[in-house]
Amino acid sequence: MITEVKPLAEINQQAIHLLYQELGVINAVRFLKQFTVGFGDYTKEREVLFGSKTLDQIVNEIEQMRKPA
Repeated sequence: MITEVKPLAEINQQAIHLLYQELGVINAVRFLKQFTVGFGDYTKEREVLFGSKTLDQIVNEIEQMRKPA
């Protein structure tokens, strides 16, 4: 079996098209997001966001945000 060697950009485009076709756009995007590298430093961000708050304080803040205005 001889396979034509295609440019990588063309292979990526074809693969993404097939994923969309077979999985649907949302599930294809969810699949692709597994392979993207994040950014930032969550350890530092977590300290800024939560500092010395207790779990109960964080849960209360979440519950307050979820309440209708």
